[in-house]
Amino acid sequence: MPIFIVHEHHAKRLHFDLRLEMDDVLKSWAVPKGPSMNPKEKRLAIMVEDHPLDYSTFEGIIPDGMYGAGAVAIWDRGTFEIQGGSLQKGKLGIVFYGKKLKGVFALARMSGKVKEWLLIKKTDKYADYNFILETVLRDSRE
Repeated sequence: MPIFIVHEHHAKRLHFDLRLEMDDVLKSWAVPKGPSMNPKEKRLAIMVEDHPLDYSTFEGIIPDGMYGAGAVAIWDRGTFEIQGGSLQKGKLGIVFYGKKLKGVFALARMSGKVKEWLLIKKTDKYADYNFILETVLRDSRE
């Protein structure tokens, strides 16, 4: 099964990067508010450039002056499977098998948009209507 990674990234602003192994690269989306296990919360996910597969293990500091400067940690990782749809069609059904992200999600491109998608938790046994996103890194600027 292909892997997924969610990086917690303390750059100019805290955000999370969802990365899915597809076509020998990590397809990537910046998720400003982070993923949610609450089906009532739709999370904006902005498609960004692909990353190489070896980026799946990266944790550390991107130095000042470089794009994305700041601390990066793995927030979650695991495997996933596609339940239907495709990137080309702008809608994917995904089942995540991670430590934090579990169960069925939809990743759907917003109408009329190219890079703007929504990451939505579907109602299943893993849904958590009281979900609170917890970070793994402390912001070094605090």
